Amino acid sequence: MSQALLDRPVYGPRDPEAFLAEMNRLTRFHQTHCPDYLRVFPDIVPARQIEDLPYLHVSAFKHVPFRTQDGTITHERVLNSSATSSAQASQIALDQQSSALQAQSSQAILSDFIGAESRPLLILDDKAALVQRGTVSARIAAGLALRPFASRIAFALGSQAADAPVLWDRVAVSLEGQDSLLIYGFTWVLWRLWAGGDMPPNLARRLSEVQVTYVHSGGWKKLEADRVSAEDFNARLLGLAGPGSQVIDYYGLVEQNGVVFPQCAAGWRHVPVWADVLGRDPHTHRIVEDAPAQLQLMNVTPRGAPYHTVLTEDLGEVQQGPCTCGRSGRRFKLLGRLPKAETRGCANV
Repeated sequence: MSQALLDRPVYGPRDPEAFLAEMNRLTRFHQTHCPDYLRVFPDIVPARQIEDLPYLHVSAFKHVPFRTQDGTITHERVLNSSATSSAQASQIALDQQSSALQAQSSQAILSDFIGAESRPLLILDDKAALVQRGTVSARIAAGLALRPFASRIAFALGSQAADAPVLWDRVAVSLEGQDSLLIYGFTWVLWRLWAGGDMPPNLARRLSEVQVTYVHSGGWKKLEADRVSAEDFNARLLGLAGPGSQVIDYYGLVEQNGVVFPQCAAGWRHVPVWADVLGRDPHTHRIVEDAPAQLQLMNVTPRGAPYHTVLTEDLGEVQQGPCTCGRSGRRFKLLGRLPKAETRGCANV
């Protein structure tokens, strides 16, 4: 059923009954094959409504190594969230079947915003982070979500340090003979190291002739001291690029790997038909719409661990219906973090 849902148009008509049936099936599957999940939810009955589905809080993945194993699942690596103020990362067990579905999901969502054109991909990160045995960081995973759109890939940082040098020679190679380029970076990396970096003048002139699609995630927390607005951020990046360039800001969590929420021109983040987003009152957990609420994210792709429905520490406003951008269905805006919620490196706002 998951594959059938992913084969539908990304933001087309929803089939709520099919989605609920698949989420109930997944919940039962994890209850049967993940002992840690069974200990949390020993008496689950099928939900009659989406809002009745059980959910784990994101912090649970910092403390419990949830793994679902039924004899057919092959776990490959562990996806780690970026550093948090507690220095304890969420850990999500990745498996082959889920990874294939999640790659299809990310590609379908992103292509709706950036098109399917193949072009060089420049990732503002250090390639060395790829070789950590058995694990992958959120920063690297977010950049590699764009791999299906890449004619070739280059990594443009000399390290993952906050003051890492940009390897401008690699940028120059990526630009050779190109009229379009795809660039991914964490929000603060694009601002401080790329837009605020010491780009060679000849490279700046060349970049001003190229149509660049910037894609960024990771939130704005590290830019608060710089008082950077989204308008300033976009203007600075677009001022370095050629005509027709664009900036795409997307939100995602490692605890919802494979589903990302790019911001549309009207400022909303739209929910694909194989996922859903609910708003809950932070105190009562009752469903809230058209007002600030704690966000619950869910999707049908996880097999190797029970992160199919997760309560986040993010605040948002959820609405339903058509948007002026032309997409329909559930959509939301990010409003910030819950009071006293710890700072997240991978999806803070």
